[in-house]
Amino acid sequence: MYLFVKCACVTVLGLNLLSVCLSLPQQQQQQQPDPSNQGAGEPHLKIEVLTHATDCPRKSKDSDILVIHYEGFYDNGTKFDSSRDRPGAIPFQFQLGVGQVIQGWEKGLLEMCQGEKRKLFVPSKLAYGEHGSGPVIAPNSDLVFEVELIQVHDGPKPPNVFKMIDIDNDDHLTKDEMSMYLARQAHAQGIPVDLAAKQQEKVLDNLFKFEDKDGDGKISHEEFSGPKHEEL
Repeated sequence: MYLFVKCACVTVLGLNLLSVCLSLPQQQQQQQPDPSNQGAGEPHLKIEVLTHATDCPRKSKDSDILVIHYEGFYDNGTKFDSSRDRPGAIPFQFQLGVGQVIQGWEKGLLEMCQGEKRKLFVPSKLAYGEHGSGPVIAPNSDLVFEVELIQVHDGPKPPNVFKMIDIDNDDHLTKDEMSMYLARQAHAQGIPVDLAAKQQEKVLDNLFKFEDKDGDGKISHEEFSGPKHEEL
């Protein structure tokens, strides 16, 4: 299990919803965060370049497919995960900017060159926040990642998922709208209705726990961390 992937509950369902479930998530800021835009004393993502690329014909951008090696550490220096320590040391691959990884990666791996290695100091709010991630990542944990970009490729253009879910076009997603979207996805992938129904409440609770930042029972366009811009 890749610990930094946000939507295990949806993966279990087999639905193509990784682009919906991030607690960003995820990714709408296109550049590294400007400290001047942070609240007073509020921690923000820090990026340290460990190895510069000798040649950089292109830099990573949203929607690109990245192939990377990574190591993850608690803020006390203890390693909790590593792609290199897995059998075969197979690099990890994902699409940037569509919510497949934590927000600290979505922001911290932009404008990166092939062969470059970065160290990301990720505050909890850009990782797993107050909920943590199972027994491995405790709530409110700041994390550190060392990431080497092995390859970068053009990826498919992500759909405007927000528009697909927002049936009444009011720029807010309700649980009913999300429920209908989940049902459509389940049907499209041939998942039995009874299985989808059993899992749906849990999926919705997790989605709104991460996405509904102000707790008003709706997910606004601003709060939504999945793909929502046609130009992506």
